[in-house]
Amino acid sequence: MDAITFPPLPVNEPNLTYAPGTPEREALREELARMEKRQHPLRAHIGGRKRNGGGAEINVVQPHDHAHVLGTMKNSTTKDAEAAVKAATTAAVDWRNMDFDERCAILLKAADLLAGPWRQRLNAATMLGQSKTAFQAEIDAACELIDFWRFNVHYAKQILTDQPIANSPGIWNRTDHRPLEGFVYAITPFNFTAIAGNLPTAPALMGNTVVWKPSPTQQLAASLTMELLEEAGMPPGVINMLPGDGLDVSKVALTHPDLAGIHFTGSTPTFQHLWRTVGENITGYRSYPRIVGETGGKDFVVVHPSADPDVARTALIRGSFEFQGQKCSAASRAYVAKSVWNKIKDQLVAETEALSMGDVTDFSHFMGAVIDDRAFAKHKAAITRAKRNKHLTVIAGGQVDDSVGYFVRPTIVVSTDPTDQMFSEEYFGPILAVYVYDDDRFEKVVDQMESFAPYALTGAIIAQDRTAIAWSRQRLRFAAGNFYINDKPTGAVVGQQPFGGARASGTNDKAGAAVNLMRWTSPRSIKETFVPPTDHRYPHMG
Repeated sequence: MDAITFPPLPVNEPNLTYAPGTPEREALREELARMEKRQHPLRAHIGGRKRNGGGAEINVVQPHDHAHVLGTMKNSTTKDAEAAVKAATTAAVDWRNMDFDERCAILLKAADLLAGPWRQRLNAATMLGQSKTAFQAEIDAACELIDFWRFNVHYAKQILTDQPIANSPGIWNRTDHRPLEGFVYAITPFNFTAIAGNLPTAPALMGNTVVWKPSPTQQLAASLTMELLEEAGMPPGVINMLPGDGLDVSKVALTHPDLAGIHFTGSTPTFQHLWRTVGENITGYRSYPRIVGETGGKDFVVVHPSADPDVARTALIRGSFEFQGQKCSAASRAYVAKSVWNKIKDQLVAETEALSMGDVTDFSHFMGAVIDDRAFAKHKAAITRAKRNKHLTVIAGGQVDDSVGYFVRPTIVVSTDPTDQMFSEEYFGPILAVYVYDDDRFEKVVDQMESFAPYALTGAIIAQDRTAIAWSRQRLRFAAGNFYINDKPTGAVVGQQPFGGARASGTNDKAGAAVNLMRWTSPRSIKETFVPPTDHRYPHMG
């Protein structure tokens, strides 16, 4: 086909509300009931075929009801990983030679399938497997993933059509955006189905083949995402999904000569391990692997004396406790002016204590359970320490219970010491540390907190004073890759706020933006001379 085409302009997928009486509420309830009735076989997808891994069996359970097994998988072994790399290598030639429009069409079809018949299936899997409420699942598994696929197509087309503007007479310059040589290793987290769907498909859109290792606790939604992509027309071997803990997969992938890149979201220690392993094996690779990672944060809210108390209170509750604080962007430390604190404290505590928590199939709940026993133990230890420390006071929450599900009440801890570890350590749970400062110490407090935590993912300033906003925006320029003014520090929207941070929060290669897709291409410059010279001599030689 000789046509120069442009895909449909992307528009953000509207959020359904799931309010009482809406058709989507009833459809989701039916899907939840259907999905809870069976155990799902969670198999590897290698070269277009489903197969059980060769390792030990792992159960995937509902975090809010850990006796309820959703499905089982077999841990992937080194043999499974070798087969996946071989399948990716075999598929690479045809995939990278496929017309770009055809690759776009697969993701655009996947987006439309997800917006339609697959919507409640993936939402229900996310609710049951990751303990998200209906709305949290909707904005993640449906809307954000749809947006990733549609906007990535748009940005990829921009990249390919961005050509050199300078051409001397008789010369035509062009840029060929090639895929990387080798496979991309995508490692995805439990907390966002959208991230799990984006990390393997973004490199694939640019012509790469992928070995994908989802989080075991997200495997139900990951398996359905893989089936959705196959229904949309993803060819065999382009994305190869390996369930399990990933230890054996990494043994193979990280030392393979054809490792071309790593697309990662997860913990800082794990990302540093991956990077270290790549460095230790750098002489053995065919090319230098691209390393792209987002690794969490210790996200802040700074409340200026001029802040609207209601805005501050709402930002703290929603930013800290939605999805049990298990968002990379969740507010986990707050610095509140004393005058504002005096106005919001009682209501903040009352509203936090009143937040409903339980089985997410009960749509009345604001929160579900944390993801697993390891997360529960970490949060329990942090709360226990807070209760025993003299300069820390638990003013809301503090209760934990894992008898049925891994439930941690939303907890607010006030500290008289802003250098306590609660302001630097990432708990990844519903725990908010608060430091109350004298109004006239605003700038000193901001200076202290700017680099106290090693992360730099998200942050927010709540203020009405425009001078304070302008000063904070500049002073905190490097403290957050996503900065919010008079809003909670969560909820980045594809195409509106490209997401990512620096320092210990990752490489800031903004998921859902052209800059991320550029990491999965290897540009080639082409110069063509129409009437080349035939004499080696230059004019100055006369």
